[in-house]
Amino acid sequence: MKLGVCSELDVADAYVESGQFEKIIAEQYPLERQLPENISLRFLKQYHVIGLANEDAIQVAMMDPEDQFVVDALQLATGKHVTPKVGLLSEIDTALDVQYGEGRSQVDKVVDDLDMDDIADEDLEHLKDLASEAPIIKMVNLIMQRAIETRASDIHIEPFEQSLKVRLRVDGVLKAIDAPSVKSTAAVISRIKIMAKLNIAERRLPQDGRIKIQMLGKELDLRVSTIPTMYGESVVIRLLDKDNTVLDFTELGFAGKHLDQFLDALSQPHGIILITGPTGSGKSTTMYAALKQLNTSERKIITVEDPVEYQMEGINQIQAKPQIGLTFAAALRSIVRQDPDVIMIGEMRDLETARIAVQSALTGHLVLSTLHTNDAAGGVTRLLDMGLEEYLLTSTVNGILAQRLVRKLCPVCKQAYHPPAELVEDLQFRRFIPTGDIVFYKPVGCSNCSDMGYRGRLAIIEFLPMTDPIRKLIMTHAEAGVIQKLAIAEGMSTMYENGLVKVAQGITTLEEVLRVTTAES
Repeated sequence: MKLGVCSELDVADAYVESGQFEKIIAEQYPLERQLPENISLRFLKQYHVIGLANEDAIQVAMMDPEDQFVVDALQLATGKHVTPKVGLLSEIDTALDVQYGEGRSQVDKVVDDLDMDDIADEDLEHLKDLASEAPIIKMVNLIMQRAIETRASDIHIEPFEQSLKVRLRVDGVLKAIDAPSVKSTAAVISRIKIMAKLNIAERRLPQDGRIKIQMLGKELDLRVSTIPTMYGESVVIRLLDKDNTVLDFTELGFAGKHLDQFLDALSQPHGIILITGPTGSGKSTTMYAALKQLNTSERKIITVEDPVEYQMEGINQIQAKPQIGLTFAAALRSIVRQDPDVIMIGEMRDLETARIAVQSALTGHLVLSTLHTNDAAGGVTRLLDMGLEEYLLTSTVNGILAQRLVRKLCPVCKQAYHPPAELVEDLQFRRFIPTGDIVFYKPVGCSNCSDMGYRGRLAIIEFLPMTDPIRKLIMTHAEAGVIQKLAIAEGMSTMYENGLVKVAQGITTLEEVLRVTTAES
């Protein structure tokens, strides 16, 4: 566990699979202490043992139920038979705090171990020493461990005058957790910068770095970004869990007509496919799922990204470095000479990049890229606004995909209810369920979803295929709304409608769909 090769849960499950031990979950630990006074808390904490029941025999939960020394010691001290069961190390320690009245978080205890005198921010050597001491290392590890346990995608560490705030983004929503003392701000941030191989002396400029770690049995790729603020550096750590990254279209929320149209566009030998949406709408994940689909030994794939998010076997990935002149446009010019079949551009940010992408598509390459627009039709007008000629756009773009992410209901605790008839009529829900009862689900919250009611996210999408009538509209520089109306008339279902279908299937809630899309008038 210390090496990060396996998690507490893996160890507990292995004991259970051996067939000798029963596993205890957090809710089963009693609030009152069960063991006699002559057994010290220090002994229990050292061996991670807690009393569950004290009757004719004593039941205990242990991190290592095969530790015969502990069982014998308890039997000798109590004069009773001891039955060991298996528990998770962190849950046993938390329950011991409750039973023995400490009731303090692990972060509080680590803070007690810190020797936080007033450190001059300029005293770099002292700061470096402090960042390498056990309490600070333990504290940063605790924050990361908490993020992994709650399936967070980002850790936000923000210094203020009187406090240091730590927040985790779980399924797109920020949630505050126990934070270290404000005195430890400089040391905590320096520790993260040392791990990311950043310059701890430079605090006036933003910096970016990467950390690769093994923790709780997972191999994690962390992207670290720091920016200077009024009271120190604000740090955001993006967690990429390679084990949990699903690059499968059905798992991501693609189904039916949308999936067929998108796969059809991907199967074209040349042209441009655009994926649009705001920041954090899952564009990169969809892009990598598309690359995975295209990644065969017959195709050469080259990407230009800033930053490279997922490292994929068999794909040549280029990290853009504008500070040395390696921009998207500069990299693209060289890429075309490398004879690729598929080119992926992280984002179309300017006219020069868009022009080279169009030229690549015209010369027989399949080009994938992203744009920051609200819907699929908006992608067309954005490229026209950039200054791209409409005749080039219509002859190269195969299709535009727009998407948002909605939270999925927890399958364990979601609760069914019948929506009011007025709401069903207002949403025209009979389009999706022509006959029978209409049932919606609402979030409740349980241990499976950390009392959130939701667990995981999936995409709601719309796909705009480039048809001849739409090409004609683009040639006349029609507005996005006009293009959208024609696409709907041709059978395109919007993100909002795709969201309602997923509400009808009991995958998400109406509130989630309305949070990320707008109802059509």
